[in-house]
Amino acid sequence: MSAAVKVQIELPMHLRQLAGGVSNPVILAVAAPVTQRSILDALEEAYPALSGTIRDHRTKVRRPFIRFFACEEDLSNASPDEPVPEDIAAGREPFLVIGAIAGG
Repeated sequence: MSAAVKVQIELPMHLRQLAGGVSNPVILAVAAPVTQRSILDALEEAYPALSGTIRDHRTKVRRPFIRFFACEEDLSNASPDEPVPEDIAAGREPFLVIGAIAGG
């Protein structure tokens, strides 16, 4: 198993409250290589109440109104197994989980 690195994760207020009132950023140890999947797996393991809110329980596919950003780049439609940018993996920049807004 690869060494774990500290990753910063920023969550919207409603998810922080669901996770027990954690503050931003949440800092978690994530096994390298750091991917969206490994970040979200670590987040759900640390805060089980978030399981199923960001990704579907069964398929682990991103929920429609959730977006992922890293280093000013939208990673929402990227492969969950693709490595995140180095600044995220090194803990210099946060991985952002954003609740999308829709309306008309």
